[in-house]
Amino acid sequence: MAERIHKRTRDDHASEVAEDYVEAIADTIAEKGRCRSMDLVRHFAVTHATVNNTIARLQRDGLVTTERYQPIELTARGRRLAAASRKRHEIVQSFLEAMGVSPQTAAIDSEGIEHHVSKETLQAMTRILKDGWPT
Repeated sequence: MAERIHKRTRDDHASEVAEDYVEAIADTIAEKGRCRSMDLVRHFAVTHATVNNTIARLQRDGLVTTERYQPIELTARGRRLAAASRKRHEIVQSFLEAMGVSPQTAAIDSEGIEHHVSKETLQAMTRILKDGWPT
């Protein structure tokens, strides 16, 4: 059992960066019409080299496309991952706020929780948001 728990946590960590990046790329494109590496450098407060390495990995994994000195685009797969990540984030944040957590704290906490919440837990959160707390 412990091995399964730790494996899931390691797997979640491995996908966390990809999810954060595709979400940030989607948000930047929605806001500015395009996303460049410098937008991500500012967003994540990391070096240009870190962004370049991450974008190369996302490109290898089929989540983004880009050419040197060109904007970063999400592939269909990248857009689906960004949408799923955004939905999870919204559910977790709404659930935390429904529990009485302040919006500011819920925004911060949901940023980490969203990557580790199971489908079962997410479904339970969604049910409670829709139907109210069980009695």
